[in-house]
Amino acid sequence: MTRPSPSASTSSTSASPAAPVTALDPETLQSWFQEHKDLVVIDVRSAAEFESLHIRGSYNVPLPLLSEHTDELAARLGSRVVLVCQSGARAEQARQRLGGAGIGTAYVLTGGVPGFAAAGGDVVRGKARWDLERQVRLAAGSLVVLGLAGGKFVSPKIRLLAGAIGTGLTFSAATNTCAMGQAISAMPWNKAAKEPTRESAILQFPAAGNGTPEAKAS
Repeated sequence: MTRPSPSASTSSTSASPAAPVTALDPETLQSWFQEHKDLVVIDVRSAAEFESLHIRGSYNVPLPLLSEHTDELAARLGSRVVLVCQSGARAEQARQRLGGAGIGTAYVLTGGVPGFAAAGGDVVRGKARWDLERQVRLAAGSLVVLGLAGGKFVSPKIRLLAGAIGTGLTFSAATNTCAMGQAISAMPWNKAAKEPTRESAILQFPAAGNGTPEAKAS
């Protein structure tokens, strides 16, 4: 598989085809939309986040769905893939999974969708919602405050809650995962009217080399 050459500032260090670290800046992505017909931009955020704000022409394949069907999706992708999310963390997880499935040329958009919008990129805006990462920060902070207050006014044992949250956040940073985020993403307010499925999100991509996906997002 031929590796595309980025036209702007990107970084790549690779010990094996499945482990490159490649970042793509918003300005380069804007130019790629004009220059490369084979470009595929995959947004791995939740469907609700995607509805609120997404890059025009991107496809929504939430990270849990991508993780469940990584090999099937990888078999349908070409050589110019850009992964996006809110800040880059979930997109990097997706890149690592696709790398393990043989897609060693995927890029991660620096600054996520908000960064692309701030750089003047073409985006589609919908109903305003709190993004998942902001909800995680609120939940974690609230639980820490609750643990400290409960430890002072109810029982010292409740302070263990704050310690548990701190331990969980440390583990999340070390493993680049977020169990709290996965739990919050399943809440009703984070569900879209039409959630992506294997049929609607994965099978929209034809097998590599057989053309472009059937229909891009508006």
